[in-house]
Amino acid sequence: MRLRLLSASVLAALAAAPAAWAGEGMWVPQQLPEIAGPLKKAGLKLSPQQLADLTGDPMGAVVALGGCTASFVSPNGLVVTNHHCAYGAIQLNSTPENNLIRDGFNAPAPADEVSAGPNARVFVLDQITDVTVDAKVAIATAGDDALARTRALEAFEKKLIAECEAEAGFRCRLYSFAGGNSYRLFKNLEIRDVRLAYAPPGSVGKFGGDIDNWMWPRHTGDFAFSRAYVGQDGKPAAFSADNVPYQPKRWLKIADKPLGEGDFVMVAGYPGSTNRYALAAEFDNTATWTYPTIGAHYARQIALVEAAGRKDPQVKVKYASSMASWNNVRKNYEGQLDGFKRIDAAGQKHAGEAAVLAWLEGQGAKGSDALAAHGQLVALLEQAKATRERDLALGMFNNTAMLGAATQLYRLSIERDKPNAERESGYQERDLPAIEGGLKQLERRYVASMDRQLQEYWLNEYLKLPAAQRVAAVDQWLGGNDAAAVKRALDRLATTKLGDTGERLKWFAADRAAFEASSDPAIQYAVAVMPTLLRIEQERKTRAGENLAARPVFLQALANYKKSQGEFVYPDANLSLRITFGNVTGYVPRDGVKYTPFTTLPGVVAKETGEEPFDSPKALLDAVADGRTGGLEDPRLGSVPVNFLSDLDITGGNSGSPVLDAQGRLVGLAFDGNWESVASNWVFDPSMTRMISVDQRYMRWIMQEVFPAPQLLEEMNVGK
Repeated sequence: MRLRLLSASVLAALAAAPAAWAGEGMWVPQQLPEIAGPLKKAGLKLSPQQLADLTGDPMGAVVALGGCTASFVSPNGLVVTNHHCAYGAIQLNSTPENNLIRDGFNAPAPADEVSAGPNARVFVLDQITDVTVDAKVAIATAGDDALARTRALEAFEKKLIAECEAEAGFRCRLYSFAGGNSYRLFKNLEIRDVRLAYAPPGSVGKFGGDIDNWMWPRHTGDFAFSRAYVGQDGKPAAFSADNVPYQPKRWLKIADKPLGEGDFVMVAGYPGSTNRYALAAEFDNTATWTYPTIGAHYARQIALVEAAGRKDPQVKVKYASSMASWNNVRKNYEGQLDGFKRIDAAGQKHAGEAAVLAWLEGQGAKGSDALAAHGQLVALLEQAKATRERDLALGMFNNTAMLGAATQLYRLSIERDKPNAERESGYQERDLPAIEGGLKQLERRYVASMDRQLQEYWLNEYLKLPAAQRVAAVDQWLGGNDAAAVKRALDRLATTKLGDTGERLKWFAADRAAFEASSDPAIQYAVAVMPTLLRIEQERKTRAGENLAARPVFLQALANYKKSQGEFVYPDANLSLRITFGNVTGYVPRDGVKYTPFTTLPGVVAKETGEEPFDSPKALLDAVADGRTGGLEDPRLGSVPVNFLSDLDITGGNSGSPVLDAQGRLVGLAFDGNWESVASNWVFDPSMTRMISVDQRYMRWIMQEVFPAPQLLEEMNVGK
């Protein structure tokens, strides 16, 4: 949960600029009073000042899960999010014999809820502090030394966070906005006992699967419920049978008016990353190399796991969460590449940047610093491109299950020799519970034979590297350059004992000397390559230090240019809390085709094939056949609405975000975008960008007629 605000000069630009159309823009909540006109015109009934109160109603009910968004929907800590956001917890509690992915989960009472895992979190916003001045002073002390600049910011961040987290139960994070134009510290209550309360069967929660992913029309019940627990003193605590449900200060109410076409909707959430202010050269690198290359690798990994899963049900269950992630990324990249061509994104990016550079040149001496900063950013990109193949192959090989555990554990032993304040971020005392939690749950997401196949894949990719990108330590460890060498290396790694949870936890407490004396082959690999990994890390930090000097200068100039053109400057997504707003509306994807904004129950049945991923539960099909609508039908549609479209601007991280009506009441959950929208991460396309949400009426219908959960409906005050 992170929020980075605009610098004072950018806010001034906003105040002087006209409003954009409603759908575009991921607005920092503090900006909302300044865009009150467009909000009211779109249909908002609440005060924009009320929305800007991040701990008030309704914003105080919105929480982060660490990669997804969720919201409290009862005074007893009940949290609603997407099924795919809860998928890790569902998979973690599944076995081939008790497959919650397939069958769903419904706890009759809170005592029956199951842990979402040791690393599951709910982050509740407590306080935001602007620390821009102090951060910039800290950076300035490093002078012209790029690496020292990065380290100075790291030291400042660690000190700030340590002070912020002196009070137990809080998690604090420092984030920059606009490449370092402003810095804010966020203090969040960190709830560490999260339990799965309800998830519909996978044939509801993932109806349509990867075939329908990013597509319209959709008919997916992408929702699930968890509950946040704390100690009996009301403070965050690790999982314990004695813990009690958290009592939030704010929770959302379910809408009491039916949503219809043209109605105002808004989303509060934590969008992960957009790149609308990236350089044209950065776009080119992404479009010509990053997306095609990584997408192809993921497709091959998916094929490997699918083939193994057909033979071994353990592989299918344990890699289900990884597969969902890989499939989503692969299809997202494919959609973005398709969209880039459709809207000529490259042409738009280059033309836009050329206009900015020409404007800066026209400024004479006033524009020289920004022009120099642009040149420096292009040069830094070229440096990173020189080793991009190496960084991908080596990084992915090192992130396979056993090697990932070995390298993380050995690095931890190195960092533990340092004072806590000097350790690398991710290895401080505050990070140990998450590391330990990951070690404990690894066996539920790992099969030795599958890990070997993934190791083999990435070793073979490493062997394809040009000589200039090869790593001497890896070559020496490998001991050859052919298939026989790969087989020998894999045979050695297969004898590691790190596949056992007890063994991993033993090494969690071991010192550096023990690692360097170990005969375990995975640990020996980690010891052999660590000096190289540390050198590569230092190279990245040096580039980051150069970025700290150049990017804020260019992005501030970009903001000033947009001001001169009468344009709004809204922030790129960065996992901070944002509001986006607009209206329920369909779109025209191509000549002769018009998409309406709602899908309904008959559409679910029309897609039914009886085979995954179009294999609805019999209870659902029977309810539709019997005409049971549970009082949730919309007369305008003639049935119960399932999913709906709106012209809101979202991206990854918004998954699970509450969709609110003009009164701030819950009308649905954001879970996807349409195929035509994914390119909007780089270039926004107002005519095609649409958000796909599950309607709260379909959620309630499933919980009434298909997979009944009357206890939760009553808790949300919407029971019969």
